[in-house]
Amino acid sequence: MHEPLETRYDHLKTEEKIYKLWEESGYFNPDNLPASKPKTLNPKPFAIIMPPPNANGALHVGHAVGVTLEDIMIRFWRMRGRRALWLPGADHAGFETQVVFDKKLEKEGRNRFTIDRETLWKEIWDFTQANKKIMYGQLKKLGSSCDWSRETFTLDPKIGKGVYQTFKKLY
Repeated sequence: MHEPLETRYDHLKTEEKIYKLWEESGYFNPDNLPASKPKTLNPKPFAIIMPPPNANGALHVGHAVGVTLEDIMIRFWRMRGRRALWLPGADHAGFETQVVFDKKLEKEGRNRFTIDRETLWKEIWDFTQANKKIMYGQLKKLGSSCDWSRETFTLDPKIGKGVYQTFKKLY
């Protein structure tokens, strides 16, 4: 005999609400941990930089496995009293994105050689931003406890500046 439908667990109603509460708490950011318990916090920080998924499509099962393992490590160290930071980000994946974007244009009956540079740049930017939004939505659906306030993208100006400074220093 089956129980009535209204008493069954509905992940669509529950999980999004729980994740929203987690995000609003601010505790994904280690700087926001309650100051009322300094004795319980281990002063040694713990951090993971998310290997950035490419912003050229949705995530797959391999991403889900990696994200799950990283989330387990971050939560473990948080529960042990460490200020644990999981830094999220996405990679523009230049060549791979170009291939995926070219296929998209082909389906539309267009190609990048007939589009002026400014328009092409804007279309590719919009394409990667839309994919980032999908990816981050998927990561949140997985329950990823990243500090979203520090999210980075490889095409962000601050990242580019750091890359140029590093190459100049190495040179």
